[in-house]
Amino acid sequence: MIETIKEYASKRIDLLKIEATEKSSLSAGIITYLVVLLVAFAFFIILFNFGIAFLIGKALDNTSYGFLIVAAFYLVIMFGIIAFKKTIVNSVADQVIKFLNH
Repeated sequence: MIETIKEYASKRIDLLKIEATEKSSLSAGIITYLVVLLVAFAFFIILFNFGIAFLIGKALDNTSYGFLIVAAFYLVIMFGIIAFKKTIVNSVADQVIKFLNH
């Protein structure tokens, strides 16, 4: 009986190790994918913003105004993110916990 319990405990520990390894490798894969996607998206956003800034600047006959308007837009977004910090953090934490428990 004791031998069976020891064997069960050993197999249970092995199972937990395998599950932890699976979740870790899956997490690493997802993180790598997201980093690559984020870099590509960052290049797109940067180039898109340059285009928008030049377009607005051309419409206003002053390139500086175009860049200033685009910068002001991102300043408004930054204030919005700061205002909703708690909601964003809680949402991300909930998603991470949900992913790890799944």
